Amino acid sequence: MQIFRGFHHPGIASACALTIGNFDGVHRGHQAMLALLRAEAQQRGVPSCVLTFEPHPRDYFAALHQKPELAPARVGTLRDKLRDLENCGIDQTVVLPFDTRLAGQSPQDFIQNVLVNGLGAKYVLVGDDFRFGKQRAGDYAMLDAAGEAAGFDVARMNSYEVHNLRVSSSAVREALGQGHMLDAARLLGHPYCISGHVLHGRKLGRTLGFKTLNQRFAHWKPAASGIFAVLVHGLTSSPLQGVANLGVRPSLDPTDVNGGRVLLETYCLDWPAELGVEGGYGKIIRVELLHKLHDERKYDSLDALTKGIHQDCDDARGWFLKRI
Repeated sequence: MQIFRGFHHPGIASACALTIGNFDGVHRGHQAMLALLRAEAQQRGVPSCVLTFEPHPRDYFAALHQKPELAPARVGTLRDKLRDLENCGIDQTVVLPFDTRLAGQSPQDFIQNVLVNGLGAKYVLVGDDFRFGKQRAGDYAMLDAAGEAAGFDVARMNSYEVHNLRVSSSAVREALGQGHMLDAARLLGHPYCISGHVLHGRKLGRTLGFKTLNQRFAHWKPAASGIFAVLVHGLTSSPLQGVANLGVRPSLDPTDVNGGRVLLETYCLDWPAELGVEGGYGKIIRVELLHKLHDERKYDSLDALTKGIHQDCDDARGWFLKRI
């Protein structure tokens, strides 16, 4: 899959079958839409294309109005979104910066500047609640009329349901927020996971006897948080069992090396000897969050923290044994 930041690039396709959205989590509803898009693209002999936005439009407006509480919890990082889109067989993805210029663009200008001139859309597939343009003034009827005038087809896909539940990013966020990891997996079509580079941290874990793999996420408000039993992919040929903390580590000083940012700390229950002490750094790993053990806890001392981690490891091992 080709990835473009904006559409002013020589390698971008001159025509495409297009869908538009935030695609946070790339859940089963998204997957059904992307399968339909690929079929329509193949029928027309053009590449399939996803137009998505970074930051999330609601992140932009939350910052604009200085109301961080309006920003949505995010199901996935941009890296994970792009990986999922590629796994769905999409030919190209255009990541459009959501900024003041885009937010102020009228629906008519968005159609002409982005869909027609920028991407050469021959087919546009949207969801049943699709809105676009300044103040969300554009809707499906407007897009359909514009497509008829400009010569591109427009289609709308109805909601996708699983067991009478509408599959949506909001439903995934709710399941993750409640720690219902099996429900989230049913909506996503796979276990919830986060990927990223392993970075150097404060190295407190190794002094406590628990060497962790650290992944930091700047400016990210995750939908899930707490302590989880996990599987770690990317270190060896087989996934490794572990326990992970996703959050801001309330027991530690917020002025430490992580600066209060969201951190995913993963401890592998059995560290492979062949990796050596420093074998994880710099690697891109994928951590599947399978079962929530509990919310983050604030411990009063390092001794209490160490005992808490020991208990979490025992609980994670017990959960994996029951899973066999």
